[in-house]
Amino acid sequence: MVTLNRIYTRTGDDGRTRLATGEPVSKAGPRVEAYGAVDETNACIGLARLHTAQAAELDPMLARIQNELFDLGADLSTPPREDEAATLRILDTQVARLEREIDELNGVLPPLQSFILPGGTPAAAALHLARTVCRRAEREAVRLMEAGEPVSGPAMRYLNRLSDFLFVAARFANDRGASEVFWKSGATR
Repeated sequence: MVTLNRIYTRTGDDGRTRLATGEPVSKAGPRVEAYGAVDETNACIGLARLHTAQAAELDPMLARIQNELFDLGADLSTPPREDEAATLRILDTQVARLEREIDELNGVLPPLQSFILPGGTPAAAALHLARTVCRRAEREAVRLMEAGEPVSGPAMRYLNRLSDFLFVAARFANDRGASEVFWKSGATR
């Protein structure tokens, strides 16, 4: 007998979904928008990793971050409640690790002399895309907070540091800064 594992459930056909708590919400609600943008960030990092597989320093960091983005999605999809013991939350230790890795990668880069255009190597271009999507995820998390919904401090800090990490990682992936494309102010006037 063949058992089917269908991917579709039809339960979201009316534009609603459920949070990790089981609470029904709109698929366009601010909490869903926030963790949806985190999912998009993860997909962009997956695309970038097609170009970083041989980067011994960078690729393991990106692999770990992809896993942590699932943790972050779980954090954002679970509104705080009294029984927090069973809830997966981003931790400040994860934020601190991102900060250390930013410093490590940035330590081998030349100082910035100008704004950088997204581009250069394929890995750098993909990491810049991931950075911009991550910034949107951060804006969505801010909108969630501004709508009166709680978001954990470590989750907010993680999103903010992650976009910084992705910027520095893009510079690193640009041959450690050698292949960067610089903005030329007013060059096309």
